Amino acid sequence: QVQLVESGGGLVQPGGSLRLSCAASGNDFSIRLMGWYRQPPGKQSELVASIHESGETKYADSVKGRFVISRDTGKNTIYVQMNSLKSEDSAVYYCNGIHPLSRAPLYYWGQGTQVTVSP
Repeated sequence: QVQLVESGGGLVQPGGSLRLSCAASGNDFSIRLMGWYRQPPGKQSELVASIHESGETKYADSVKGRFVISRDTGKNTIYVQMNSLKSEDSAVYYCNGIHPLSRAPLYYWGQGTQVTVSP
């Protein structure tokens, strides 16, 4: 059973930055594709960034150029550096493994970490 633990969220002013961390445990294999999802209040979740174990990254258009996803080589730990934050980035952020074909999340969700962008 893979457990996911996210951290690093908080309250930040528009234009500010945050760095989120995610650690997956309970497995002894590498999760090839991992990513960050977010769910704003009252809205569906969206995949905002993904990273393959090869280092290949992909971003949603809404965060491209502002977010940078990274991972510890050989570890199921990923990060996202979020810069130039906007109010519309406010959401609960979750990480998960991603099925390479369906793009569906692989595991039960963790508790997430709240990001609030407000003056």
